Amino acid sequence: MKIQFQYNNQQYTANLNAPIDISQPLIEGPVQTKCFNAPDYKTEPVIVGDFVGSTQMGGVLNFLNVSINPHGNGTHTECVGHIAKEKYTINKALKTFHFIAKLISVKPINLDNGDFLITKAQIAEKIQENNLETIVIRTLPNENKKQQRNYSGTNPTYFDHAAIEFLVQKGVKHLLTDLPSVDREEDGGKLLSHRAFWQYPENPRIECTITELIYVSNETTDGTYLLNLQISSFEIDVSPSKPVLYKMTRI
Repeated sequence: MKIQFQYNNQQYTANLNAPIDISQPLIEGPVQTKCFNAPDYKTEPVIVGDFVGSTQMGGVLNFLNVSINPHGNGTHTECVGHIAKEKYTINKALKTFHFIAKLISVKPINLDNGDFLITKAQIAEKIQENNLETIVIRTLPNENKKQQRNYSGTNPTYFDHAAIEFLVQKGVKHLLTDLPSVDREEDGGKLLSHRAFWQYPENPRIECTITELIYVSNETTDGTYLLNLQISSFEIDVSPSKPVLYKMTRI
């Protein structure tokens, strides 16, 4: 199936039968993507009397409970409710699901203290246009083991809050990254990049989202894509999510 649409007064097509899934699958077991000491993602069958919700255990069907911490297990999309005292939910924040997204790749710099940081200068080098609604940031090196990594206690790469402020100035409403967080793992609760993105508490950008722990394969080149950002209708600040890219062809 192909669709035709207009962007910046130009006509484009996209093949919906050729999706580029940039979410990470949730896989049970000792090797799974997680962060911030979250418990493992796991499932277990419902067992009530003679009923067993597992075909592997002799039941007639699978009927599983799922245990997940959306912020800590796999790809997820969050709203300002993540840091706000007020209750903002991802289900109410994200009301449209298709965007034009720019994919860029950035190699973090290594600071004297051992931290790895994405800076404003690095982002500015990649982005010249204004009114860029959605940005997808892939960090380098882009190793396959990103899909099976426990980031807890590793002080992973994060964003300088000035870089996030620059994105906001460029009009970015939706930020997607393969990092577990836009902020340092331990920063004393400052959350400077989260606050810069959502402009909380001064002027909360309640319609804006951050998606973390994506994975964009090396076969997907930097450029502009159609993005479908899918969530579950959770009335909390975050949901597991499935962002999917589609190549755009100008006609």
